[in-house]
Amino acid sequence: MSTPLSASAFIAALRQEGLRVVEVGEWSTHNRNHKGPWGPVHGVMMHHTVTEGTASSVRICRDGHSSLPGPLCHGVVDKDGTVYLVGYGRCNHAGLGDPDVLKAVISEEPLPADNEATADGNRSFYGFECVNMGDANDPWPAAQVEAMEKIGAALCRAHKWTARSVIAHKEWQPGKPDPSGPGMPDMNTFRAKVSSLLGTKKPVPPPPPKKPVVDLSRLVAAAKTDPGRSGTPVSYSGVRTVEVALVDEGLLAKKRLDGHYGSDTKLAMTLWQEKCGYRGREPGGAADGIPGWDSLNRLAKKHGFDVIR
Repeated sequence: MSTPLSASAFIAALRQEGLRVVEVGEWSTHNRNHKGPWGPVHGVMMHHTVTEGTASSVRICRDGHSSLPGPLCHGVVDKDGTVYLVGYGRCNHAGLGDPDVLKAVISEEPLPADNEATADGNRSFYGFECVNMGDANDPWPAAQVEAMEKIGAALCRAHKWTARSVIAHKEWQPGKPDPSGPGMPDMNTFRAKVSSLLGTKKPVPPPPPKKPVVDLSRLVAAAKTDPGRSGTPVSYSGVRTVEVALVDEGLLAKKRLDGHYGSDTKLAMTLWQEKCGYRGREPGGAADGIPGWDSLNRLAKKHGFDVIR
């Protein structure tokens, strides 16, 4: 039983374990805390997404869908082992599960069979969705499984838990199969590897930080807010990433680099779109200062950031 880590301590623990971590938007304040309590936390739960592709999986886990609002987890583990953080706090990942399983996790004892669903898992577990279709055909690469094991070790190390605090969704909620598939070890083997990592005296040094990630949909929403009519221009961390690139292109004055998608940033994006070959600044024209997938990707490739839809 533990108080949840702060968002900064959470990401530091992951990186200290040697994981590649990408921060997606305002992940540290994206949660469902208004729907119920978050904490005390008792363990880490692993899932599979039943989706394909990094960008679409990250988007779904961040935003959710009509019947299950996001975030659907704290982090998404890609096939290459990269961890994309999409939320922090209460997340819609675990749902209701077996209270006897929860008791066993708290006391760090062998898990009983899960046969009922009455305990609030969203309150009690960190959750990680791992990109996999969850069928007999989609393999689990070694890099992905290793990242999952490091996640378990990182949070157990931070909370001074043993590896028994790492469980699978299928061990929590009756009828759930995840995570499973070719290359995914059984959970006892998985926990044994986590335990081995916890026995390591010194964690692997963290790798260099990955490139910033810009969320196209959020950037477009910021760009479409008229600062003349709405007051303060929209602020979003991805705006500043794009502004830095526009400054480097000589299209935006450095003193206008403020993280707000105001009229100066919009004009600079228009100039970049014209540089990309788009024409027509009038309403409905292609060079209108509203970022599109093609023009933003061209800027990203040139200036070292990634784009997700």
